[in-house]
Amino acid sequence: MPEYRAVFDFDIRFANGGALSGTGFRLDLPSAEEDADAVGRLLVRHLGLALVDTVELRGLRILEEAHRGSRGVETPPASRRRIVDLSHPIRAGLVTYPGLPAPTIEPYLTRADSRSRYAAGTEFAMDVLTMIGNTGTYLDSPFHRYADGSDLAGLDLATLVGLPAEVFHLEDAWTPERRGIRAETLADRDVRGAAVLLHTGWDRWFGREEYGRGAPYLTGDAARHLIEQGALLVGIDSVNIDDTESGGERPAHSTLLGAGVHVVEHLTRLGELPPRGARFTAAPPAVEGFGTFPVRAFAELG
Repeated sequence: MPEYRAVFDFDIRFANGGALSGTGFRLDLPSAEEDADAVGRLLVRHLGLALVDTVELRGLRILEEAHRGSRGVETPPASRRRIVDLSHPIRAGLVTYPGLPAPTIEPYLTRADSRSRYAAGTEFAMDVLTMIGNTGTYLDSPFHRYADGSDLAGLDLATLVGLPAEVFHLEDAWTPERRGIRAETLADRDVRGAAVLLHTGWDRWFGREEYGRGAPYLTGDAARHLIEQGALLVGIDSVNIDDTESGGERPAHSTLLGAGVHVVEHLTRLGELPPRGARFTAAPPAVEGFGTFPVRAFAELG
């Protein structure tokens, strides 16, 4: 079902004095049939303004464009239940994070060898997978960063399964010169109890040399903002939630995991999710004394 957004300049004057102006503003619309008065009311609601006297829009255009999560415009529910797989498949030789070892898969018991162990017509394959925990789409628990933090076995499933997803579509909100996602960019949503999913579009380079350089990331201030707002989990479709090119500091990891907020990295297909309304799940196996492991991350729609 197509979605629509308005693009316009505006001037707002307040009944008790003062004014607010903007240029090139984009706003989600419930339909393509909205007139200037309706768009003006949606703008006031989105900005959370009070005591507005007049709203003047200039150069109003309505485009068919995916919603970004404007307040006051709800995403229509899907007509039927749908699952969106947000994980990269793991295979032998896969390079997830440049410089870390790729997984190997070797047979422990082949189907041919198993025939001598079981009844006629019965055979099995058993394989050995050797990999670092940072492979594919994976979750970081507090133990990944802090020795006294919860390991994978200590995580509360209620913080990993069926979380309301607040998806921030940010492909045009960062540049190669300004790669950090800031707190101000995430300030317009209520994320309490939610999985905050950052859709940057960087997953298009996954598995290629370009994936490891010039990637977008979450700033330390933005991580602190999400903690203050009560987020339970933060996920990103980039090579790391931190800037790996600024030295050894990892402010987003340190801040989020120190507060018990889970981190999921190397997500994919976030562009298929609405800004809100989906349910997100990313549960790792309960491995004691382990901090990071691949997950089958997915979202439920409808």
